[in-house]
Amino acid sequence: MGYTIAQKILLAHADKKDIKPGDFIEAKIDLCLGNDITAPLAIEEFKKSGFKKVFDRNKIALVPDHFLPAKDLKSANQYKVLADFASEQGIRHFFALGNMGIEHVLLPQMGLVGPGDLVIGADSHTCTYGALGAYATGVGSTDLARAFVDGKCWFKVPPSIKLIYQGRLKKWVLGKDLILFTLGKIGVDGASYKVMEFSGPVITRLSMDDRFTMANMAIEAGARAGIIEPDEITFNYLKFIRGKKKLTQYAIHNTQYKSDKDAVYEKIYTWDVSELEPQVACPHLPSKVRPAGELQDIKIDQVVIGSCTNGRLSDLRIAAQILKGKKIKPGLRLIVIPATQRIYQEAVKEGLVEIFLKAGGVFSTPTCGPCLGGHMGVLAEGEVCLATTNRNFVGRMGSPKSFVYLSGPAVAAASAITGKITPPN
Repeated sequence: MGYTIAQKILLAHADKKDIKPGDFIEAKIDLCLGNDITAPLAIEEFKKSGFKKVFDRNKIALVPDHFLPAKDLKSANQYKVLADFASEQGIRHFFALGNMGIEHVLLPQMGLVGPGDLVIGADSHTCTYGALGAYATGVGSTDLARAFVDGKCWFKVPPSIKLIYQGRLKKWVLGKDLILFTLGKIGVDGASYKVMEFSGPVITRLSMDDRFTMANMAIEAGARAGIIEPDEITFNYLKFIRGKKKLTQYAIHNTQYKSDKDAVYEKIYTWDVSELEPQVACPHLPSKVRPAGELQDIKIDQVVIGSCTNGRLSDLRIAAQILKGKKIKPGLRLIVIPATQRIYQEAVKEGLVEIFLKAGGVFSTPTCGPCLGGHMGVLAEGEVCLATTNRNFVGRMGSPKSFVYLSGPAVAAASAITGKITPPN
């Protein structure tokens, strides 16, 4: 019996000759990640247990992205815990204000994850890195603390489901629309404790940014990981990101893992998405999906373009293309947040920021802020927001009596102009 790509990566990191779904394994980690919410708990447990030195200062990343710049005393203290620990331990990959970004966009941008890597992060959207052909999954803060000690973590080997996308996408239909469509089909528990393996001709033609978006939201179906087989697009991206440096410096195993032809999947889905229209998830679940064109009577108070799902440069370019020379609906708030400092700089150079400002929007320093209802766009009772973020649960962005719809950047930008949910022309 053959292995899936996910099983091959887990096996390569474990002291095993064979694995199967349901097995418990201990595996070596290539990179472990914590942010300003989850890492302080891990650091506390690490110190409480009496340990003095982390296993490898080069294999830990600390990214204070949720509340930076600090919005209050508590968030300032959270940041200080990370900064002090990074200084004490000599942790190489600590990203402070000025060179930071939203973790799941920043780490690939910095060349810190690659094909065949095994990555854990104390944040559920760590699954984003599966777009590069890595096995990446979210863990708790105590698991992260243990990884600080010896660079290992326990895993239960998950089964895989395969999702095959046929056809060609229409204009304005992006990776976000594909993953929202998928969630609408299988539900928020359709991949519980499984690996979602995205494949088919539509996937092979997707840009890396769209692949990141799809892998990012695998957790919204309950998946442990979302993964895409690395190909020429993957390696061209890595060459661009890493310059002239050799891939072997980063991808420890230097193996382009592929699922075997006789690999066993718990379930296989095949969809022709040639007629797919831009999608929107309605409150209060990412799986309550409808075409944007069916929701044009929904008035909105705020539009947020950003997050680890859709805060990349290509997302900002799409939004700017639609907003150029236009004004947003009077009274509506448009908040645009680039995912990293580098994206911020590029958006300034390309004139994208000027387009957003002239349209009546605001442009923020990188932060997760409004996605989790933390700051930079918290909703009041009764307010409606259309966001390019990944979750729209009750109270996710503020008041439990607010409403969040999810879309890609094209629908978000078009809707900011009309003040209602609107598909782009």
